Amino acid sequence: MIKPVKANFWALVPLFIFLGIYLITSLIVKDFYKVPITVAFVISSVVAIGMTRGEKLSERVSRFSAGASDPNIMLMLWIFILAGSFAQSAKAMGAIDATVNLALQILPDNLLLGGIFIAACFISLSVGTSVGTIVALTPVAVGIADKTGVELPFMVAIVVGGAFFGDNLSFISDTTIAATKTQECQMKDKFKVNSMIVLPAALFVLIFYIIEGWHIQVRAHLAPIEWIKVIPYLVVLGTAIAGMNVMLVLLLGIGITGGIGLCNSSFDIFGYFGAMGNGITGMGELIVITLLAGGMLEMIRYNGGIAYIIERLTRRVNSKRLAELCIAGLVCLANLCTANNTIAIITTGPIARNIAGRFGVDKRKSASILDTFSCFVQGIIPYGAQMLIAAELAGISPLSIIRYLYYPILIGICGLLAILLRYPRHYS
Repeated sequence: MIKPVKANFWALVPLFIFLGIYLITSLIVKDFYKVPITVAFVISSVVAIGMTRGEKLSERVSRFSAGASDPNIMLMLWIFILAGSFAQSAKAMGAIDATVNLALQILPDNLLLGGIFIAACFISLSVGTSVGTIVALTPVAVGIADKTGVELPFMVAIVVGGAFFGDNLSFISDTTIAATKTQECQMKDKFKVNSMIVLPAALFVLIFYIIEGWHIQVRAHLAPIEWIKVIPYLVVLGTAIAGMNVMLVLLLGIGITGGIGLCNSSFDIFGYFGAMGNGITGMGELIVITLLAGGMLEMIRYNGGIAYIIERLTRRVNSKRLAELCIAGLVCLANLCTANNTIAIITTGPIARNIAGRFGVDKRKSASILDTFSCFVQGIIPYGAQMLIAAELAGISPLSIIRYLYYPILIGICGLLAILLRYPRHYS
């Protein structure tokens, strides 16, 4: 027999404990490295397992493990492993330095920030995945930050923000597919409404980056462009834009990097294997965090935490505006509890469709609200896959990136204004 999920506020306690230990403590002491995120997750996971009732300890641990080994979680882990292997082998071969030099010589100094943002937006819109975009561009952004003096968390945040542009709007994004399927509307219609809501945010952020980067100067002498070493990144970006699966993209990048590195004596076969091994082990903490998060969030769901959020938010809806706010709140809180925007949309989508039908909310608008607010939350939580892998590739704390995430924050603001001001008027 499967235990029915009943609404339960106390099921959210592990999430509060995690946020208190990691986020609030770090902000109070003003040191994002003081509390390791792994420790915060271990403590909250132990609480989640301990407070589950009606099962033996072995059964609770098995349920936690099932959440940790969810197919979506395991897919992310494979991407992390391949991303670490590619990033480190590309660095050892000299691909990252060569790509950075190319970008610095092609783009005027004062357009570097805007150029990186546009590149992230374009790639993510083409591939439909924020993770793939972050994997491809973060090492380049790190190299540019080193040679321009731009703060590293700021530069990484530009990539993360641009990555969510496509995650939100792309026709092949899993969030777009989930939002349109659950709301039963056409992708092109959702794209039209959604773009009207978030494009002002993208344009505003782009103008800001152009102004902010107006006085940037490359402080290091640029070496000649080594085109052969740029090939791995050109292939990775090109195949990603062409829509190839992100895992195949990374495998292809690893193979080409190894072939070029061995041919031009950047490393021998043992150096190549060693670089890949270092990249994989360097992802160890990220893998542990992802497994712990998946298990803890499954326990929250099983104990009724998400059901409680849904029940409370839908209790007093009595107008179209409140209905849209309720849909936004539902997907935000579900995303906070699952750390996966696609799962959050799938979880709350049927309820959102029911609310939209009862109060006359246009299904294209409800689909746009689901996608926009899920990307807003996913873009700013420090334990989301996108933030974790960006921080790991850059060697910084996820919390240090959050204050520079202008685009995800702005799409949340634009989404809220679209609800309050009944915009776009034709769909409201």
